[in-house]
Amino acid sequence: MKRYTIDPITRLEGHGKIEIFVDDNYQVKRAYLQVPEFRGFEKFCVGRPVEEMPRITCRICGVCPPAHHTASTKAADAVYKVEIPPLAKKLRELAYSAYYFSDHTLHIYALGGPDFVLGPKAPKAQRNILGVIQKVGLEVGKEVIKNRGYGQRILTIFGGKGVHPIYGVPGGISKGLTKEERDEIIAMSDSMLEFAKFTQKLIEDVVLKNKEYMDIILAEENTMPTYYVGLVDENNYVNFYDGKVRVVDQEGKEFAKFTPPEYLNHIAERTEQWSYLKFPYLKNVGWKGFSAGKDSGIYRVAPLARLNVADGMATPLAQAEYEKMYDTLGGKPAHQTFAYHWARAIEQLYAAELLHKLIREDDITGDEIRVVPTETPSEGVGIVEACRGTLIHHYKTDENGIITDVNLIVATVQNNAAMCMSLTDMARYIMDGKKRDFDEGDLNMIEMAFRAYDPCMACGTHSLPGEMPLEVNIRSWDTGDILKSITRGLD
Repeated sequence: MKRYTIDPITRLEGHGKIEIFVDDNYQVKRAYLQVPEFRGFEKFCVGRPVEEMPRITCRICGVCPPAHHTASTKAADAVYKVEIPPLAKKLRELAYSAYYFSDHTLHIYALGGPDFVLGPKAPKAQRNILGVIQKVGLEVGKEVIKNRGYGQRILTIFGGKGVHPIYGVPGGISKGLTKEERDEIIAMSDSMLEFAKFTQKLIEDVVLKNKEYMDIILAEENTMPTYYVGLVDENNYVNFYDGKVRVVDQEGKEFAKFTPPEYLNHIAERTEQWSYLKFPYLKNVGWKGFSAGKDSGIYRVAPLARLNVADGMATPLAQAEYEKMYDTLGGKPAHQTFAYHWARAIEQLYAAELLHKLIREDDITGDEIRVVPTETPSEGVGIVEACRGTLIHHYKTDENGIITDVNLIVATVQNNAAMCMSLTDMARYIMDGKKRDFDEGDLNMIEMAFRAYDPCMACGTHSLPGEMPLEVNIRSWDTGDILKSITRGLD
């Protein structure tokens, strides 16, 4: 049995490694996505006042803090049983659209994009944002930086800073928009919308017109029929901020639809000893191992899943691209893993359109931004769509609002099983009868399989026992030899 290790994996948030096992006949047996880091947010939040949770949990991640902040704020609303004013909801959605635009721009151009703009087997020193800028031109690079900066600037207007912004409070938001801030955002929104249109053109020119890339995207090995999960509004359109959770099966038929407090009736979790990332699955189907199909409770979240569960997009430009994607891929739902990138670009456009619309609403600079909670706190669930998929925050408190229990089911965790399966599928696609070892370009192509999901390992790592098995190796500074090993919890 041959073993190939990719450590560390690159162009993601957090840390991880990939182990690939190939038998003596060069048949790929299994690939594992291992997450060796541990973070215990669920444990150290216990004992804190619930109104502090939106300020604490946004520190889980430096890439998508608005997602945790917003889910946490919605959970705090639910704990206090408070209905926020319509303007507060609109302003939360406006800020959240800026986050979506900025985060998707980061992935399209810096994390996932280099594999397509430069080619999956380009030298690794070139497969980065600088290589992308060199390939597409300095002016395009300036537009990427400028427009992503606009998204961060809008978050700064709302929350005081572009990273870890704080604006949500139980019952609403902490500040409204001034007319001057509105005018500034209007000007930025025009540029962001044009840039999102440019991204669609780039996808068409660089990916859709490239036969090699389309062969990878449409390959049977990279097509995985699973269940899909995502938020939808009352029209079953994609909604990042609010709505019901919809589940569709491999044919696109609705399997379940539920409100946030009902999530435990539908989603269960399990662990594997080789990873700190848990493995959620559909409780009403069951865990049948790492396999796809109707008998397997494995499901997927994030951009492609959101489009698969929805009946459409709520803005016209995004709807046109939505229809184009499914026409190109042969119908709905689409099971091609690498279609996640295209779906992500469509969501970038939707976020830009929604922001462009919301900032022009007549009441957007109004004062009705918060209702002060008066009910006794108890328990609440907040669900939003993080860029990386459905994000669940569930809090329980005592009568004084002090946290007694926290459950976080993070987007990346919900794609964990599918990511492992996609790595195996991609390794088999590459090997496909070849009688040779993987080369460096092959290993990057295998990494492409997890990059399609845009995972955030730091968000997702938890441990059911609440303690961390640990191995510390003390090495000689000059030879690298292990002088002493200390272990805990590995027996």
